[in-house]
Amino acid sequence: MLADATNIIAQVSSPKDAGHEAGRAIYNFYCYFCHGYSGNARTLAASYLNPKPRNFLTTPPDILSRESMIDAVTHGRQGTAMKSFSHALSSAEIEAVVDFVRMEFMVNKAENTRYHTVENGWPNHERYAPAFPFAMGELAIDTPWDSLTEEQQLGKRVFLESCVTCHDRAKVEDEGAIWELRAVSYPRNQYSHRGDDMPAAADTMSQASPYKKHDQAPVIKDLSHSEKRGQHLFQSNCAFCHAADGTGKNWIGSFLDSHPRNLTDAGFMGTMTRSRLKKVIQEGLPGTTMSAWKHVLKDEEIDSIIDYISRSFHPVADENTK
Repeated sequence: MLADATNIIAQVSSPKDAGHEAGRAIYNFYCYFCHGYSGNARTLAASYLNPKPRNFLTTPPDILSRESMIDAVTHGRQGTAMKSFSHALSSAEIEAVVDFVRMEFMVNKAENTRYHTVENGWPNHERYAPAFPFAMGELAIDTPWDSLTEEQQLGKRVFLESCVTCHDRAKVEDEGAIWELRAVSYPRNQYSHRGDDMPAAADTMSQASPYKKHDQAPVIKDLSHSEKRGQHLFQSNCAFCHAADGTGKNWIGSFLDSHPRNLTDAGFMGTMTRSRLKKVIQEGLPGTTMSAWKHVLKDEEIDSIIDYISRSFHPVADENTK
């Protein structure tokens, strides 16, 4: 988890840069998911949100004041996905991250921290160079295959098999609909980074994420009709936060604050009942990341999800058995 601002500052060698680097650490933990590592809001999350997150690279500092930004981080912005961070960050931390955003993106137009480093599990990232034009938006992903060179075709395949998880559509000529609505974590582990024309060493990339195992749904035979329907609904919706294995320990689940419930936790699930779980799914839990699904899912669909959870992760008791 993120160290507090004091600990972060203590780790910075230059006092002059301490506040800026503290803000960077906070931004990279809390803010990048919507606003992007480089503050340009070119993220997978941004493609779903309306209104979209602010692009700080195109926002002059004299248009958006420091005081207004501190207020937004502290209290959130009604009608947007910008929530209050007052429960997670101190006043000093909020000021640090706002000052970082203003200097790093709004003034310097800098790219922030490079993500694809050895420390982050990306050794020899340059071997994926054919995919870079697609990731950087220099080539549109929907460019016809026969219009691409052999190297560009290789790059497009690599991008679609791995990079697309975080870069989403990158640049396309035809926006169309969002390509895929199913829940994913990072990286998409069902794909191999190595095609027939890629070196075997490229497969090392598939081991980059410690969250990989939590994207594996349990294999259960003889599911009932309701459990199969619940499986489809859970893996298409709930797994985005709760992980395919129900633990909430996937990439998104680990990022969210508060963390999604671990549906395999016997200590918690041992006290759960069907009616209580159904109400939580329908109404959500105020003050947490659990939203209400009553306007999305029908009653019988929620019942099927509970059947699947009870079969796959932990038994859910009926009230008369408690």
